[in-house]
Amino acid sequence: FFGTKKQYPTVAHHTISLGPRYEGLLKDIFQHKVLADDFSLYLHRPTATDVSFAPEGCDSFYALVPVPNLQGGQDWTTLGRELQDKVLDNLDKTILPGCKQAPDHVFYKTPLDFQKEHLNPDGEAFSLAPTFSQSAWFRYHNQAEGPKNLYLVGAGTHPGAGLPGVLCSAKVVDHLLEKAPYVEDEMTNTTLEQAI
Repeated sequence: FFGTKKQYPTVAHHTISLGPRYEGLLKDIFQHKVLADDFSLYLHRPTATDVSFAPEGCDSFYALVPVPNLQGGQDWTTLGRELQDKVLDNLDKTILPGCKQAPDHVFYKTPLDFQKEHLNPDGEAFSLAPTFSQSAWFRYHNQAEGPKNLYLVGAGTHPGAGLPGVLCSAKVVDHLLEKAPYVEDEMTNTTLEQAI
């Protein structure tokens, strides 16, 4: 995530920049759990459609770079900053010339952050894989099949991932809650600390 003290009006809201390898890079990341020297990235520029995302004359971005999860054994305490610098170098040479001269509020997230902040065991940024057996109806249903009064919303639930899927999931849960009878059980009056 970073801002720039200049604008890039020719950069679209969504940009995908593919590295020199495709299949080999995916195998390195997902099968071999290796952090390769090359990378592909998705660049998001929200200021392309909403200027309120940055001060006047500035731009805001985030760059999403697929990397191995924590099963790869990388030391993200040092690699995070190194990868951030490589990404900014790459963007400076390709899509965002001059971005390194005037970066503003730069920060990054690594698989370690996703493990600590979001309780994802392997530091994965996304939920279930988009395979047939984990798609649509096969995802977790919005009303849990076990505990009463438990509803699930988000990218790992029905109907699916992505912002539209998450919003639809929230709408489904909202509808389910409107129709749900109140059921009191042993967890109803339990505080969060007691439940954990």
